[in-house]
Amino acid sequence: MNNVSRRSVLFAVGASALGLAGCSSSSDAKEPSDLSKNKADSMKTFNVGDQFKATSPITFSTLYNNNPSYPTKKNWLLWDELKKRTNVTLDTTVVPLSDYEQKRSVIIGSGDAPFIIPKTYFGGEIPFIASGAIIPVSDYTHLMPNFTDKVKRWKLDGDLDQIRQTDGKFYVVPGLHEEIWPDYSLAIRTDVLDDLKLDIPKTTDDLYDVLKAMKQAHPDLYPMTDRWNVPTPGGALLKTLGTAFGTHGGWDYLNPFWDSKAGKFVLTGAMDEYRSMLTFANKLVKEKLLDPESFTQTDDQAVEKFTSGKSFMISANAQELVNTYRKALAKTVPGAKILKIANPIGPAGPVKEGSRLENGMMITKKARDSKDFVALLQFIDWLVYSDEGEEFTKWGVEGVTYTKDSAGNYKLTKDVNIVGLNPSGTKDLQRDFGFNNGNFSYGGSTKLLESMFPEEEKEFQKTMRERKALPVQPPYPLTSDEREQADLWDAPLKDYVFQETLKFVLGKRPLSEWDKYLGELKAKNSESYIDLVNKAHDRFQKKNG
Repeated sequence: MNNVSRRSVLFAVGASALGLAGCSSSSDAKEPSDLSKNKADSMKTFNVGDQFKATSPITFSTLYNNNPSYPTKKNWLLWDELKKRTNVTLDTTVVPLSDYEQKRSVIIGSGDAPFIIPKTYFGGEIPFIASGAIIPVSDYTHLMPNFTDKVKRWKLDGDLDQIRQTDGKFYVVPGLHEEIWPDYSLAIRTDVLDDLKLDIPKTTDDLYDVLKAMKQAHPDLYPMTDRWNVPTPGGALLKTLGTAFGTHGGWDYLNPFWDSKAGKFVLTGAMDEYRSMLTFANKLVKEKLLDPESFTQTDDQAVEKFTSGKSFMISANAQELVNTYRKALAKTVPGAKILKIANPIGPAGPVKEGSRLENGMMITKKARDSKDFVALLQFIDWLVYSDEGEEFTKWGVEGVTYTKDSAGNYKLTKDVNIVGLNPSGTKDLQRDFGFNNGNFSYGGSTKLLESMFPEEEKEFQKTMRERKALPVQPPYPLTSDEREQADLWDAPLKDYVFQETLKFVLGKRPLSEWDKYLGELKAKNSESYIDLVNKAHDRFQKKNG
């Protein structure tokens, strides 16, 4: 349910911990060592758009993140069709989603890990690099033509720089998206808007006015309540407001913020824009337009308030809108209508930001040493990055689970359903067939991404697509000594910013103490930390131009 938010959090954690190292391209021109003994069962010629098929039957081992919403089954069509198309059988080591990361560490540490480690979020690879348990995948992407083609066509080199280690290499081969696709925004009761003759809010000022009018009409209620406070209080809401005010908040928070006008990094939590964001959020709380428990309550508590009619606005993504809010409201508040609105535009203007990278796969040293290593790379490249492979992992088998018209539009077959696209279907594309699961279905073109979106979500994405995409921040590669020092400063600073953010928003600390707060950040080495980051960035710029 919260994949996107978790991806944002872990990408941020990985970015701040790594001390990102930029590199000139997404693939290396030369093989790091001879692969003449590692080409068994591989295709002699394998280019963009080619169907991969091993020259003889082969088995690859893979860790498998077992989602309880669609637990793995041996008789899935996914496995049979995959073997038919590629001559590959996957030997899965099944691990429950609930403790996937912990058991993944144990399995890799034992030295007996499978060849493929999917569902790895950025930063999750760090513990396995020094031991050599996983390989720098960037050394081998020249053997993955579909991957390199998409990186080139979609201009993703800058995005890939964000996951490189200080050696200039990346150790997770990520899912690739053609465009940024914001998912989280605010859901609002449009029937309440209609009753009050209010328009859908388009700006942060509109948002305030709408909440104010709702409060006047329902003085005994908080017009808005919110959720998603673990691990970051106000994670979704402050992320949304941060973009609107030209800073980073909530899930998106990183201590270094690239100030493009000044041409240097600054401390996010000390920015004037961050203060403006807090001032706006505090205003909502102070005037009782926003439930103060929005930053501390559980998801269940927030959802119950919203779906029982005790509030009219809440953070949302496409899945929660349809599967949680709308379904519950239909039972509890007959006639209720709900819409996920485009992110409110604030002082920063009509902008959007985010990563075009999805969590991805690690490949173990054991795979690199195997005779079938090149075949493995070709297999992954076809499965995850080719147009045909992406279509297969997402939609399944044409004529069995879906059909496609002359315009390339997808439609589930009569008896198949997923996320309510075909409510009369008695079989589920994930649970009964194994497709569209998070282990192998990563990224893709905007058209493929939106092929399972309902019309209202397509309209949301269309609106957001028209906004200016902010560039990813430049890299600041740190030496090992610098990274060790940065780690000592980074986490305490971030923890303190979050602690004081909550106090400012809830009114437990007046914003008149902002200058005092800035002094407290300095006492926690904020200036030294940012100086370290800027020196690393400047050094990289001088070296690489």
